[in-house]
Amino acid sequence: MRSHALGVVAIGMLAAVAPVSAQTWPSQPIKLIVPIATGSVTDIASRYLAQELQGRLGQPVVVINKPGGNMVIGAQECARAEPDGNTLCVLGSDAMSYNPYLLDQLSYDPEKDFKPVTNMYFVKEAVLAGANTPAKTIAEFKALAKSRPGTLNFGTLGGGSTLDIFRKWLSDEWKTEFTAVPYKGGSEIVNAALGGQIDVTRIGLGNVAGFFKDSRLKVLAVRSETRLLESPDTPTTTEAGIGAYPGVPWWGLVAPAKTPDAVVARVASEVREILSAPKSKDFMGKQFLETAVGTPEEFAAFLKKDRSATGELIAKYGHN
Repeated sequence: MRSHALGVVAIGMLAAVAPVSAQTWPSQPIKLIVPIATGSVTDIASRYLAQELQGRLGQPVVVINKPGGNMVIGAQECARAEPDGNTLCVLGSDAMSYNPYLLDQLSYDPEKDFKPVTNMYFVKEAVLAGANTPAKTIAEFKALAKSRPGTLNFGTLGGGSTLDIFRKWLSDEWKTEFTAVPYKGGSEIVNAALGGQIDVTRIGLGNVAGFFKDSRLKVLAVRSETRLLESPDTPTTTEAGIGAYPGVPWWGLVAPAKTPDAVVARVASEVREILSAPKSKDFMGKQFLETAVGTPEEFAAFLKKDRSATGELIAKYGHN
């Protein structure tokens, strides 16, 4: 009896530690951690993905918003989650490529604490001129900036932010200077541009979707592969001559580092199918996002390359 009981216990222990496989997973609801507030473009896109995944996996996919700390709070929670396949995380360029260079004593390691699943999309952006800026094109604005160095205000999200790095890069490219004016978010920057407090900024197109026909704002160029249907006369940044800036914001899907490979492969396959579908491309396009999906290996290679390029960018422009 004693040996039989021990055998039962041993079998139970083996079952408890048995690896998760694509056949047995998922057996319970899945958490999708999003390190940004509800209502943002990334939150909207993440909830769309969660709904589509839920239908394919047969388990609820619950979005959990963990905003704050320049994406640190959400990334940290993801890194510390159980690697049982029941936690997935939407993280982007700020958390994975910028924070390691900008923040001292970062509470997570983007290379060691996560397992890449797949990239998801790039964010389309606009170079936006404020209400009081006379320039109507990039060429006109460049001439204005070169003639008035240090007098034009550039809306940023604070020193060392991606917007501030772009400000420094553009100053260097054009051999001029812009005065940084920090704000707490995209909506504040748009309001400052409407009120004439800033002359220019670079911002996600989702923040200005309702202002394409507002004469107070001028979209000078868009970072997009093609011109927008909503503003067909506006050139892309490549057409306008400022397409060489390497800091393109992106978002992708990762999991805690020791998540089983079988689960990662299954999720990656499902997400690729979801985001490659015409209806998903249409949905993402309406949020001014460019879908981009790949294998876990391709995403890992992309992350390595992006971190390296970001390190070079910040080494030159990331410090005041």
